Amino acid sequence: MYLSFSDRGKTAVDAPAAADATATLDATSEDAPTGTTRRNVSRVSSVVIGLGITSMFTDISSESVAAILPLYITGVLGLSTVAYGFIDGIYQGISAIVRIAGGWAADRGDQPKWIAFFGYGVSAIARIGLLFATGFAALTAIVAIDRLGKGVRTAPRDALITASSTPETLGRSFGVHRMLDTIGAAIGPLLAFFVLFLIPNGYGTVFVISLACAFVGVLVLGLLVPNKRPRADRAATEHTTRTPFRWRQLNNPRLRRVLLVSGLFGLLTIGDGFIYLVLQARSSFAAEWFPLLYVGTNVAFLALAVPFGRLSDRFGRARVFVLGHIALLAAYVCAAIPVAGAAVTVACLVLLGVFYAATDGILAALAAESTPPASRASGIAAAQTVVALSRLIASVGFGVLWFAVGREPAMFIVSIALAVAIPLVAFLLRGLFTAAKPSVKTAA
Repeated sequence: MYLSFSDRGKTAVDAPAAADATATLDATSEDAPTGTTRRNVSRVSSVVIGLGITSMFTDISSESVAAILPLYITGVLGLSTVAYGFIDGIYQGISAIVRIAGGWAADRGDQPKWIAFFGYGVSAIARIGLLFATGFAALTAIVAIDRLGKGVRTAPRDALITASSTPETLGRSFGVHRMLDTIGAAIGPLLAFFVLFLIPNGYGTVFVISLACAFVGVLVLGLLVPNKRPRADRAATEHTTRTPFRWRQLNNPRLRRVLLVSGLFGLLTIGDGFIYLVLQARSSFAAEWFPLLYVGTNVAFLALAVPFGRLSDRFGRARVFVLGHIALLAAYVCAAIPVAGAAVTVACLVLLGVFYAATDGILAALAAESTPPASRASGIAAAQTVVALSRLIASVGFGVLWFAVGREPAMFIVSIALAVAIPLVAFLLRGLFTAAKPSVKTAA
């Protein structure tokens, strides 16, 4: 796969969305019909690469903090698991308040890059507060502002990825973006681990590094990522008038099914921090290497993001999405069983990585395929809003459940509920178990 920024500066007519991609691997099939050439083209746009680099630095920033947050809240600040569950719920779900607004603004103004830029900027500024927060209320407010910025930026960013990809390579484009994003998600916890290894109480140092990386990500987006206007580009390419955004475009039966299953699975997806705390309480290995548990998950995610993206292009995104939640169920079981040791911990981390690789970008691709270009960012935002709200409820609820019945019983209860939900979701998505049709071009 060749990666290039050579499409920078081209007009919408010269570089339409379907031909905007610049990383190309061509292969001609010998058994194609006479007079035709079947092109197996792997394309990754400069927009996708630039957004991936932005996300990489932003994830170094956010994951370096997320890796130490459970210990910082329960150990340094001395708060309970209920308090952690509330903050984790805020971390998971508060962005739902503005996700639809971010998608709507990107669709309405046809400027998704700059809406995403605003969201990244809000999150970067919020990290300044980590240097001064010393209590539950302040920390909750900072996490909320940071996640609101994430809510604004995510749908416009994913709409840019969609506008820069062809249907048959959409899963691969999201996979490449998530791969770069996950490189940052792996580096962040490593930085936090080494800082705390050298400076046992160096939480402030971690917060400073997090702030610096966040601002680097904002600069990369603002200065290096090419701008795209999906509706204007499409109108220019197809020589038609620009299609206005309409809310009724979201009233699509296919999208409604995607939203329904996203919410159902989201209610049964607890935060990774809870799983790591369960492993830490039972295993000396997990306790000693706690910040690196995030690295293990992210390394698995990094290795599998592109393969699962390609798999979704070939065999169907809904199939891969359901497969990811089967991996999540297996991770819950690993955390719940009364067996300690490094092998169980590593297996749990790998399964979580499989879950994220098979669902994170795939959900955005499913939502993008279910909405027209004029409302694509809003469609993606709708799916992400449902997930964020449902995961907020899941995190807060699991914190209370843990407090009420204990960690292992709580894990078993969630596992049983997810085991029941998986076949139900597979039934609801049965009509979406299809793959994108490859392009067939006629030779000149």
